[in-house]
Amino acid sequence: MTAVTGNSLLSVLILSLSIVSVVNAYRPGDIVPMSRMGQYHSSRTVWHDLIGRHCPIFGVNREVLMPIPKPTGYTGADAYKISFQVGREKFFIPWLLVINRKSSEVPMIEVNLRYSGSDLHGVTAKVVDMPHHYVEVHPQIRKQFWDPEHWPKHILVRYTWKEHSEIDVTSGFFVLFGSGLMFSFILSIYILQSSRDKLTRFVRETVAESSLPDGGVAKVE
Repeated sequence: MTAVTGNSLLSVLILSLSIVSVVNAYRPGDIVPMSRMGQYHSSRTVWHDLIGRHCPIFGVNREVLMPIPKPTGYTGADAYKISFQVGREKFFIPWLLVINRKSSEVPMIEVNLRYSGSDLHGVTAKVVDMPHHYVEVHPQIRKQFWDPEHWPKHILVRYTWKEHSEIDVTSGFFVLFGSGLMFSFILSIYILQSSRDKLTRFVRETVAESSLPDGGVAKVE
């Protein structure tokens, strides 16, 4: 029974680690989930999930026009910022100033995503001036963006993917060391549990033998 319990514990732990790895894995063309939060004055919205056509596509460079809803109490006097969480891992993108910047150009958000194999390793983003050739292709964006009555605003978001193929020796060492330590701990638990009966029997036999008289046969009266 103890050996079965030890095998079950080991199997469950290994299966759990495998499930976590599979759940976080992506395939080329998968939609990478993304959510957005806005801030105006000192008021923040809750996280809102974006629909698929506004999200990154794993491994695919592309551009999308993302709608920015009008914040509650908006007067145009203060800055309007947005923030993102990207992927099932929820990589956090800090606040991006999109309205009332110190620029007369229409803003554009550049999002850079790092990946290796089927894993998303990190996300960074920044707000830049939209290049003039983009404005020529999408002239309505400029007109609508500066129109105080037009909402939602639309902002161009460019997703760029970069494969992370560099070998990080230090990080690799710590990952291997941590994995080895974890599996050693699991194996130790398994060995101790499976050997408990044997150790108990060994102790009983040793105690029984040490209690016998010198002749080796207990005297019966």
